[in-house]
Amino acid sequence: MDDYSLELARIADAPRLAVMSHQLIESGLRPAWSSSRITWHIRHPESIVLTARRHGEVAGFAIMRYGDDVAHLNLLAVDPAHRRHGIARSLVTWLEESALIAGTFIIGLELRATNESAFAFYTSLGYRELGRVPGYYQGVEPAIRMARDVRTSRSLKKGTAARARGVAEDGDTSTS
Repeated sequence: MDDYSLELARIADAPRLAVMSHQLIESGLRPAWSSSRITWHIRHPESIVLTARRHGEVAGFAIMRYGDDVAHLNLLAVDPAHRRHGIARSLVTWLEESALIAGTFIIGLELRATNESAFAFYTSLGYRELGRVPGYYQGVEPAIRMARDVRTSRSLKKGTAARARGVAEDGDTSTS
């Protein structure tokens, strides 16, 4: 992740994120994550749209919506050219730390039941399968529902969320 920075998404990023969602997450389905839906999450005070950038270009992103008791990871995608650099793990860690700081301790998500690599990834982060939901994706594909209590298991890297906001713990405004 040395050449990458985590930054909150801008409204101008929404079209690119919608394309990434369609190509990398929603392949074979009707696109459900339009630019306007992503813009709504960028603007919504209980959502975070986080990007990983390299030289100003979006290499990956995640969208999480926070509730009082549970947060929901809606989307997570990394461009194939940027995979295997720890981007997905960094995005999730930042969001988990933010949830923990906000007092939201359970993070839930769904993934396509056929996505074995995503299942292995989330399992490696401490997420546990809660069950399967037939027809979850537009009535044609089942989902695996997973969750993790961020108070337990995997330890979070201190200061990750602050650095992504551009403010290190010592007040430095660098993002590296």
